[in-house]
Amino acid sequence: MTVAVVVVAVLLSTAAALALVRVVRGPALLDRVVAAEVLISIMIGALGVEAAVTRHATTLPILIVLSTLGFVGSVALVRFAAGEEA
Repeated sequence: MTVAVVVVAVLLSTAAALALVRVVRGPALLDRVVAAEVLISIMIGALGVEAAVTRHATTLPILIVLSTLGFVGSVALVRFAAGEEA
């Protein structure tokens, strides 16, 4: 079990680092938005893994808030970007 947790932690950390690089170096606003969405998804995945390992459901409200925040944030930024082009 601990080997699987370590492997998942390394994979999630690597994915977060690569997404953070895209947020910093992204050539366009939409690239940065997509990278931020990926970071939120990675955070949700990490919290889900933590909840599964510790067998606690106390992180469920945090997962719901992060999911809602990611959705609302992406919709708002896409509407903002679409408003600039029109």
